[in-house]
Amino acid sequence: MKLAGLEKTSLLDYPDQISAVVFTQGCNFYCPYCHNSQLITIESAPNSIMPETYFFDFLEQRQNLLDAVTITGGEPCLQPDLKEFIIKIKQNYDLKLKLDSNGSNAAVIKDLLEEKLLDYIAIDVKASLDNYSWLAPAELGLELEKTINLVLNSGIDYEFRTTVVPGLHDSKEIKKIAELIRGANSYYLQNFRSSTNVLAAELRKQRSFTEQELLEFKEIAVSYVKKVIIRD
Repeated sequence: MKLAGLEKTSLLDYPDQISAVVFTQGCNFYCPYCHNSQLITIESAPNSIMPETYFFDFLEQRQNLLDAVTITGGEPCLQPDLKEFIIKIKQNYDLKLKLDSNGSNAAVIKDLLEEKLLDYIAIDVKASLDNYSWLAPAELGLELEKTINLVLNSGIDYEFRTTVVPGLHDSKEIKKIAELIRGANSYYLQNFRSSTNVLAAELRKQRSFTEQELLEFKEIAVSYVKKVIIRD
């Protein structure tokens, strides 16, 4: 596993659980609003990779203070030994496991679900399928559709989420995304926040959506999914 970082304690990443968040290196998307652009490239400087031994030593010391581990990225499903990594966590520590994914590898997610290795999964639905080409190869949008169907029928806790960015998302786009995940239990609208870390320079001073605009998006989406939550 190419591990690129560790957030030792989070109260936000896994709902109602205290989790450690481990970041993987490498992503197959190039979202212009990405805040973790240093994690996109698969290859990174050797001294930027965190040894697995460090991570598992940390769990050994802190497992009684944690409820869960969240694996995020980058895109964790690009890691060829992701399954073995998760099995090691599940077998050796009494911790729940949450996976964050862009949904671009349905086969990997299907295997993890069938092996009952996940307790919670969060899938980023970044755009409607018609518009996935502005952030990833077009065929990855088709993989996302497969992943959505797997998650909807998985029987585990899950969420879908969209980071909404002015100029990229509007009411019509939110409607298309909500239709794509029709019947979902939970859908999060995450408001974009500009920063110097954003991948695309033109978005580093982009405004965020207003509260009223977010509420309008919520009203659209709630017609298709059971619960819509705004993360502003």
